[in-house]
Amino acid sequence: MLRYCRRAMPVLDKLERRFGFLAIPGLMRIVVAFTGLTFLLVRLNPGFRFMLDLDPGRIRHGEIWRLITYIFLPQTDSFLWVFLLLWFLWFIGEGLEQAWGAFRLTLYFIVGMIGTTVAAFFFGTRFSNSMLYASLFFAFAKFYPDQVIYLFFILPAKIKWMAWVSAAFLLFGFVVSTNSYRMALVAALARSEPRLPRCARR
Repeated sequence: MLRYCRRAMPVLDKLERRFGFLAIPGLMRIVVAFTGLTFLLVRLNPGFRFMLDLDPGRIRHGEIWRLITYIFLPQTDSFLWVFLLLWFLWFIGEGLEQAWGAFRLTLYFIVGMIGTTVAAFFFGTRFSNSMLYASLFFAFAKFYPDQVIYLFFILPAKIKWMAWVSAAFLLFGFVVSTNSYRMALVAALARSEPRLPRCARR
């Protein structure tokens, strides 16, 4: 494990030194802002959603903006749920950027987008951003397992408890759902454990 860390950390360090200018500070704040805007546009025109989702067939016909815009599509039509989603994305984004730094969070997010896109093209079906955001949540839970948040601003719960419950639901979905769902889950969560920063602390 230590040997793995010695090899992997310099690779990330070299990438950061060479491509660090590509880091997006406050990335999740940007995602939150565009997600909120997209939610309002979809509320005004529900058909707008189908112009933004990750549809491999439409991408092959030149609608390449879908490779990015699906990231901002909230999977709810409720003002309450989208407010909670945006608050939570902001919360975990700030924590991950503090733990990893802007470059590594940006890299992690882009790799997740690529994995989701590859899975969508492999199965020829539409994928949402849900698995990508789930992977961010599990990464956050690795760093801050004892962080307490208040569900609906009332009920206290530790992040690690929420992570276990979420993992149980995802495992159930993996068992009973289609192969495309399984592939999306694997693509998103295969890199959810933040091994490299944890190695650095050792």
